[in-house]
Amino acid sequence: MSSVFPSVAYQLGIGGVGGFVLGYIIKKVSKLIAVLLGLFILFLLYLGVKGVISINYDALWKAMTDLLGFAGQAADWLIGFASLLPFMGSFIAGFLLGFKAG
Repeated sequence: MSSVFPSVAYQLGIGGVGGFVLGYIIKKVSKLIAVLLGLFILFLLYLGVKGVISINYDALWKAMTDLLGFAGQAADWLIGFASLLPFMGSFIAGFLLGFKAG
């Protein structure tokens, strides 16, 4: 029984630290992607105003809502899976802390 506790503590520690690091990195990268995507959309709008291109706003809106809906479903699955294992639970906790710190 005494050999179980170090193993669980190790899993919790590694999971928490790994989750924190990954969450921090993902938040920083997602901020960069959001800025680049925003600049790209502004560039497309500028080209649309100048008459260089024609933008189908209905199709663009549908594509964005479909993408956001998929991301929400993936997050629901991830949260349900994390509650099954101590390692994954601490990993998710560390991930969320790292994401918040980023």
